[in-house]
Amino acid sequence: MTAQFDSKGNLRHLLTLEGLSREALLQLLGRAGQIRDAAMGRVKRRGTLARVAVCTLFFEPSTRTRSSFQLAAQRLGADILNFDASTSSIRKGETALDTMRNIEAMGVRGFVVRHPDDQIVERLAEAAGEGTALVNAGDGRNAHPTQGLLDMMTLRQAKGADFSQLKVLIVGDVKHSRVARSDLHALRILGVGQIRVCGPANLLPEDDVLQGCQVGQDFDEMLEGVDALILLRLQRERMEEGLVRSLDDYHARYGLNADRLRRAAPNAAVLHPGPINRGVEITDDVADGPQSWILRQVANGVAVRMAVLETLLT
Repeated sequence: MTAQFDSKGNLRHLLTLEGLSREALLQLLGRAGQIRDAAMGRVKRRGTLARVAVCTLFFEPSTRTRSSFQLAAQRLGADILNFDASTSSIRKGETALDTMRNIEAMGVRGFVVRHPDDQIVERLAEAAGEGTALVNAGDGRNAHPTQGLLDMMTLRQAKGADFSQLKVLIVGDVKHSRVARSDLHALRILGVGQIRVCGPANLLPEDDVLQGCQVGQDFDEMLEGVDALILLRLQRERMEEGLVRSLDDYHARYGLNADRLRRAAPNAAVLHPGPINRGVEITDDVADGPQSWILRQVANGVAVRMAVLETLLT
């Protein structure tokens, strides 16, 4: 993805984890680890982005991603502009590109963009002026790179930095999940020992994103001995009717409960990008249980997004 790098090969935007070098990915994770105390507000707020303006340009609803980017920018000392598509000139017909260009003309240098269309953040990045940096906060089914980074940070905290012997299972609606794609790219870059992917046949992607993965539809079988699970919610807003017979049927086949979790390796880590559909992909006793790393993921999101903004804008 040429728009992601400048002429010297340096990271100019963060649009996807696909094609990112292992060194670049580890540098971002390392930086996030170094500033985690600042991200959590335990030490004095950093000022590395003082007088830099960052806009959260969201065309879709968000809780965790938007809030953590806002906190990340604030704790770096940036000026924050929150864009709400529902009350903007988008409703009058203005395009996303014109919206970005107008806000850029006001002196905004950083854009965090979420959009329902695939690849649109790359197109915006190609049109951005010199010195402007874009971060993809989720575009369609395509990519969600900072979620992939924070998931890897959480896995490293749970299982250590060496992924070569790990068995990691991604389960659920992989077809419609930008998180799954970014996680798969990151797991491959970090050399995970075995990647398993499980879900209903009609919720598995048909492209080459699953190349090299063990793919199956029997959740109980795929769970055996895994060291970590990444659960995905059903993306009902993106899927056609009829892909899932019922939520009860889905839960019976692919929902994770405490009994089912015993098939995994002892102390297997449970991750979920949120929002959680309790009683569908996960039960309360697992979501709130000792093997859940879900809230740690949320906390790590602030540190990862600080590291990304600092890398791109300083």
